[in-house]
Amino acid sequence: MNAMSKVVVEDLERIASTSIAWERLKGRSILITGANGFLPAYMVETLLFLNQSHGLGCKVVGLVRSMDKATSRFKRYQGRSDLELVQGDISVEREWRHSCHVIIHAASQASPVFYGRDPVGTMNANILGTSHLLKMAREWKAEEFLYFSSGEVYGEVTPDKIPTREGDYGYIDISNSRSCYAESKRASETLGMSYAAQFQTPFKVVRPFHTYGPGMSLDDGRVFADFVSDIAHGRDIVLKSEGTAVRAFCYLSDAVTGFFTVLLHGSQATAYNVGNPDGAISIRDLADLLVGLFPERKLAVKRDMNSYAAGYMPSAISINCPNVDRLRALGWSPHFSVAEGFRRTVLHFSA
Repeated sequence: MNAMSKVVVEDLERIASTSIAWERLKGRSILITGANGFLPAYMVETLLFLNQSHGLGCKVVGLVRSMDKATSRFKRYQGRSDLELVQGDISVEREWRHSCHVIIHAASQASPVFYGRDPVGTMNANILGTSHLLKMAREWKAEEFLYFSSGEVYGEVTPDKIPTREGDYGYIDISNSRSCYAESKRASETLGMSYAAQFQTPFKVVRPFHTYGPGMSLDDGRVFADFVSDIAHGRDIVLKSEGTAVRAFCYLSDAVTGFFTVLLHGSQATAYNVGNPDGAISIRDLADLLVGLFPERKLAVKRDMNSYAAGYMPSAISINCPNVDRLRALGWSPHFSVAEGFRRTVLHFSA
C-alpha cells in the first residue's frame, strides 16, 4: 500500500470531523460515477476513511472509464472489500449486478481541452449518463441522488449578478461548441428536476466552481493547474494572457465537505453553489501569489502572449464568483484561504 501524503491525511481528518450526519450512510451502498476524477476520488477516499474512523460500514462502487488509471489512483486501497471498481462508459446504458442506496453522478469531461477535442462525448456523459442513472434510481428506489453540475451553467452574467446566486442565469451561446459543457449540465439538471417532479425521484445538485487541491490533474490545460505544476517542479510561471480574468478558487477539502453537506442535509430538487467567494482572485495575481508563497525557490512570473495550447477553448467569462448563502444555511463554510490552500497543494505535489 503506497503512503498517503501528510496533506491528504489532514484533509480527510478535517472532513470526517465535521458535524455532517455521516450516520445516514451507515451500511449503505454508494455508486460514484467518474470515481477516478479529481473531485469524486476524494469523496471515495473520504468514505473509505470514514469506514475506518467511524465504523460506517458502507460499500463504495466506483464506475471508471480507465481501470488502469483507477487501480493506480486507488492503489493504497487494493484488497479492501469496501471498494469495488467497475469499468464502463456512463453514456452507454448497462446492467448493474447490484442496486445501490445512493447515487453520486460525477462522471464528466470537465476540462476545456475536451470541449474542443470531444464536445459530443462531453455532452453524452452529462445528458445520456444522467438519463441512464435516473432510470436506475427509480428502479432501485434510491434514497439519494447527487448530481455534479457546474458553475458554468450561469454563462455570462451581468455585473449585478456577481457573486452569482443559484437563480442568476446569464447568456450562453448555444451555437458555439464550447457551450457543450454548460448546456449539457443545464439539460441534465432539468432532466433530474423533471424526474423529481414527475416520479418523486430524489435529486440534488451541486454546482462546483473552481476547485483545486491534491489529486488534481496538472496537465489538463487549466491555467491554475499549470501554475501549481510550475511551482512544484521549480519552473518560472509563464502567463500567456493579460491574466485579468477573475476566478473564485475553493480548496478541495472545503468543496468535498460542501458536497457531502448537500447530499446529507440539502433539500430535494434544489441546486447549491459550492465554492469560496473569498477566494476570488485574478489569474495574474494568483501567479504572483504562488511565486511569493515559496520565495526560497527563487521563481518568477514571466509573460509570453502566445496562444493557448492546441485544442484549449478559453472561457468568455471574465469574472466567475459564487454566492454560497444557500449552502451556508446548511451549516457549511470554507476553511482555507487561497494562500493556505495553494500552499498545501504545492507541498502535496512537491513531496
